[in-house]
Amino acid sequence: MTTALHDQGAAHAEQILLANGGELGLLGASQAYRQVWARDSMICGLGLLLCANPEGRAIHRRSLTTLRRFQSPLGKIPHNVGLANVDDPALVAYGGRMGTGDEGEVVVKDTQHAGVIDSNLWYILGHAFDWRATGDTGFLREAWPSLQAALLWLRYQDVNECGLLEAHESMDWADLFANRYNTLYANVLWAAVWQSMGQLAAALGEPDDFYTEQAADVRRKINTLLWIGPEQPKDWAAIDRERQEWLYTLKRIETELVVRPFYLPYVAFRDYADRLDTIGNLLAILFGVADQAQAGRILDYIHGCGLNEPFPVRCLYPPIQPGDKDWRHYYRVRNLNLPDHYHNGGAWPYIGGFYVAALVAAGRHDEAAHQLDKLTDMNRIGKSGEWGFNEWFHGRSGRPMGYDGQSWSAAMYLYALDAVRRGKPALLD
Repeated sequence: MTTALHDQGAAHAEQILLANGGELGLLGASQAYRQVWARDSMICGLGLLLCANPEGRAIHRRSLTTLRRFQSPLGKIPHNVGLANVDDPALVAYGGRMGTGDEGEVVVKDTQHAGVIDSNLWYILGHAFDWRATGDTGFLREAWPSLQAALLWLRYQDVNECGLLEAHESMDWADLFANRYNTLYANVLWAAVWQSMGQLAAALGEPDDFYTEQAADVRRKINTLLWIGPEQPKDWAAIDRERQEWLYTLKRIETELVVRPFYLPYVAFRDYADRLDTIGNLLAILFGVADQAQAGRILDYIHGCGLNEPFPVRCLYPPIQPGDKDWRHYYRVRNLNLPDHYHNGGAWPYIGGFYVAALVAAGRHDEAAHQLDKLTDMNRIGKSGEWGFNEWFHGRSGRPMGYDGQSWSAAMYLYALDAVRRGKPALLD
């Protein structure tokens, strides 16, 4: 594929991101999700901070400021925040709670998924991305009390004080899905948050040892609990000494599975899931939870199963079928989570961007360039015309199933392109 086509895609992606910027920050999409979503906007910071137009950085700052402004007294970052018409009857169906912002506008805070765990995680990481891009310690110092409050709220989500977060069902990015308790996705971000807080503390002249020690502890415990293979042999004596509640489940897992070439998506009380959570495993590579050998096995498995076909990359393998342990009747809501749909095995361009970056991080530069070409083709397809940057695609047919003009599809295309050209993923360390 030609450089000119990549440049054309980047220009369209930046145009979408800038158009989706509003007074509160970055909106989720041009056709839907007309709010500042904490996880979406912070992930999009990876693209916004790479935009040629300085307005990209300004939009990311507005998102950070809005989320801080509506942080709860206990430190919770809202799932999303949007402007609304006070006379709009849809607010009742939307399940929002109204408030008034500093400039008198009517603001709706989402209470439909108010307990999501990753809003706080991505909020802290979004500040880390900003500081790594700008080096602006003044803005960081202003936000530091909010970051500490967000971290404290997260620490209280470790309800058994095992060092890992415990998440409720459907309370992360896959907010209509049955991942739960010690989940891979949330805890990889947790390790990255501790590491980032240490870096930010050091930038402000604050002690950073505690943060970096906690990051190392979370990485160790993720590998103890969620990786089954010779790369991370179990220290049974240490497990018995530290976390006896893990013993039964881990011995059952090792007996039933023996080995897996990926991190398990969750381990709960005497329960676990045996499937590949693509985004969780890719983030484990990008944030240094997985070592080189583990990264190789994960990426080989994704390729071997064809999860990068027809486009990169399907978010789950294998999809959950009706009658499976983790099937839920709510998967039928709006026809979203049938097998090969949405969270249940759909292909997401934003995850494709992380996939390309993970290939670069693992030193697989030729494959990363090949998958970038396929991601380019994917983002060119839209329901309303070329360069649709659609939300998600059917996992098998490769046809667009979501909304066009999706911010994180555009942002992660910019990020993937930059990673291939730079030869290293930006802003992560």
